[in-house]
Amino acid sequence: MGSLFRSEPMCLAQLFLQSGTAYECLSALGEKGLVQFRDLNQNVSSFQRKFVGEVKRCEELERILAYLAQEIHRADIPLPEGETSPPAPPLKQVLEMQEQLQKLEVELREVTGNKEKLRRNLLELIEYTHMLRVTKTFVHRSVEFEPSYEEFPSLDSDSLLDYSSMQRLGAKLGFVSGLIHQGKVEALERMLWRVCKGYTIVTYAELDEALEDPETGEVIKWYVFLISFWGEQIGHKVKKICDCYHCHVYPYPSTAEERREIQEGLSTRIQDLYTVLHKTEDYLRQVLSKAAESVYSRAVQVKKMKAIYHMLNMCSLDVTNKCLIAEVWCPEADLPGLRCALEDGSRESGASVTSFMNTIPTKETPPTLIRTNKFTEGFQNIVDAYGVGCYREVNPALFSIITFPFLFAVMFGDLGHGFVMFLFALLLVVNENHPRMSQPQEILGMFFNGRYILLLMGLFSVYTGLIYNDCFSKSLNLFGSGWNVSAMYSASHPPAERGRRVLWNDSVVRHSHVLQLDPSVPGVFQGPYPLGIDPIWNLATNRLTFLNSFKMKMAVILGIIHMTFGVVLGIFNHVHFRKKFNIYLVTVPELLFLLCMFGYLIFMIIYKWLVYSADTSRAAPSILIEFINMFLFPSAPTSGLYAGQEHVQRLLLAVTALAVPVLFLGKPLFLLWLHNGRSCFGVSRSGYTLVRKDSEEEVSLMGSQDIEGGSTVLEDGCREVTSEEFNFGEILMTQVIHSIEYCLGCISNTASYLRLWALSLAHAQLSDVLWAMLMRVGLRVDKTYGVLLLLPVMALFAVLTIFILLLMEGLSAFLHAIRLHWVEFQNKFYVGAGTKFVPFSFRRLSWKFSDNGA
Repeated sequence: MGSLFRSEPMCLAQLFLQSGTAYECLSALGEKGLVQFRDLNQNVSSFQRKFVGEVKRCEELERILAYLAQEIHRADIPLPEGETSPPAPPLKQVLEMQEQLQKLEVELREVTGNKEKLRRNLLELIEYTHMLRVTKTFVHRSVEFEPSYEEFPSLDSDSLLDYSSMQRLGAKLGFVSGLIHQGKVEALERMLWRVCKGYTIVTYAELDEALEDPETGEVIKWYVFLISFWGEQIGHKVKKICDCYHCHVYPYPSTAEERREIQEGLSTRIQDLYTVLHKTEDYLRQVLSKAAESVYSRAVQVKKMKAIYHMLNMCSLDVTNKCLIAEVWCPEADLPGLRCALEDGSRESGASVTSFMNTIPTKETPPTLIRTNKFTEGFQNIVDAYGVGCYREVNPALFSIITFPFLFAVMFGDLGHGFVMFLFALLLVVNENHPRMSQPQEILGMFFNGRYILLLMGLFSVYTGLIYNDCFSKSLNLFGSGWNVSAMYSASHPPAERGRRVLWNDSVVRHSHVLQLDPSVPGVFQGPYPLGIDPIWNLATNRLTFLNSFKMKMAVILGIIHMTFGVVLGIFNHVHFRKKFNIYLVTVPELLFLLCMFGYLIFMIIYKWLVYSADTSRAAPSILIEFINMFLFPSAPTSGLYAGQEHVQRLLLAVTALAVPVLFLGKPLFLLWLHNGRSCFGVSRSGYTLVRKDSEEEVSLMGSQDIEGGSTVLEDGCREVTSEEFNFGEILMTQVIHSIEYCLGCISNTASYLRLWALSLAHAQLSDVLWAMLMRVGLRVDKTYGVLLLLPVMALFAVLTIFILLLMEGLSAFLHAIRLHWVEFQNKFYVGAGTKFVPFSFRRLSWKFSDNGA
């Protein structure tokens, strides 16, 4: 694992790959995931690149494998997925694998097609059997009348318009029978009546059992219909209407003997089809079971092979067309691994000339690589969600490991709730290697990916809960209270003390609704509670007032320290990028502006805590009033916190006022002086080809003694600008905007940290309300019904605690902690305008099969 403080140093390497070994070399690089390829063919269409044919072949193999996976899934055959992925197939095995897969596909399609035909024929025969059985009851004929007429006589010579033909309608009846979907019966009957003018008789009945639709495979209810008509023209209309409504029409037998013969033949054919269909399904299952053993490994191999050819399409050919040239970004620490991968690929291909690489200078900004492990990955993702850091910029994720869960815990401070969150996260951490955790659901997946963040948030919440002495809205008396009630009685003090103090007696205790402890009375306050807030405050009526003051001041102190730390971290960026003048002209004025105002506010808070005691607390001035008077210069003298306070505050205001013009004009004037000075002395600027954001600043510094010629200096903007001219107006405007944003941001950001106080009080009060509305009611019921009522009350209390206080309040505190880091902390030193290092690695490929079949 590399450094988490800033991204790893990168270099641009040029790979020379022999045509016969390029595939094997990239296969070895893909297994190790060391480099990020640059596209050297950006102006070439995807369809005109060298290896487009190989990519199409891989896509064809993917299509075949997706079809095989779909058929295997349809047959309910388990598809084994190995935990270890096989390497990319050698080139000599690709054609053999392609031939095998194509042959298997042809065989499967043929067998599947035959199976579908057999199934369709079987369904038609079953439908025909049901149709004959049901229509047998539609038409009743006497046996003696059956031979006396033809059921389907020829109408070639007889016309329906002939009156003599109309007399023989009973001998010219025709029948159309079949099955129709139950939702189309009424529509078919209405259409027949309108088109055929009443020359048809429709009889239908519902089948007792549902049958499968041969077209869609859906099991639906069917109706058997029998349409009686007379006349050949009417018969054609009836058949066309049945076709329009997708009716399954079957021949209607003329005689009862013919009906019996058809039914016997159908029964025999159905039995034969069942036998053939079972044998076909058994053979198909055997083929699919054999294919399922290797389809996953082959799918992995094809994906790797396709990825290799995509990378090869980014390479360019040399003039001899015998060597491929690739440019890659590679961490400097991985250069030995890159050389080793090229040697392994060349050795595997059996080439006599090995592929090699060399590093080349560049003026482009490298991508950002920060190696993480399973513990730091979640915190790095939070930072990357704001923006990927610039190359070699200070990484806030290192400090967020502590500050993020701590600020969350300040807003979520509760011993009980924090312990529940800690146990849940600990359960995820202990079972992180469980197979079911590798593919969790969407919501559980978010918790699982942030399990270490939850673990620290719960652990820090336990700590702040101890400081607040808050456990499910109740206080814990672990060390005994530091307040003594008996010392307030007048009987425990001498007579001289009783006149000067407001003490208690039996009458006062009996008739007073509220009693106030006086810490100035000897023996009442015996010393501070060893850890956190004294539990006696949970009984006080002014508890909320006390906690308001405490948590508000705590939020201001933590916020100013956090922002100051962010400004100090900017010094590391200036030193690394060799812009030391930014320390004196930007960072130092920013620190003076911040500390002379808000740092002095922290001093006043701590000074008042330390100097004023219970005896002198009534004479202590208000910090808020004193801080406001610092800027208003009141005409009347004030008491103040200490002697000489007015002179100190004026000095601090003078320093703050002087820091503002330095912050606005210091850097632009210094760069202008450097630019004019270098121009007058005619210092050479040869060798400088890299000019980035604030390029005028780079041009001004080209001749400085602390930067050697040709060096690659990165400004914090991380954007390339190819301007060679010095533009003082642009630099001045940029610095003025930055300074105004910082000065106003110091005020707004300090106020923004008051959310630590607000959310902490909101969480405590919501927890108190939940306890008062549920648990207090359940605990106050008498013994008869209390035992029966307490169990459901505790269950409801646990459910509401989890969903309201843990999930909703936890999510709220989590989002506010993110905002404090993104807006108030990171903007002091972090630009986040870089590009992430995305290596060519097979581990980034998805091994899931596509749901779309061939």
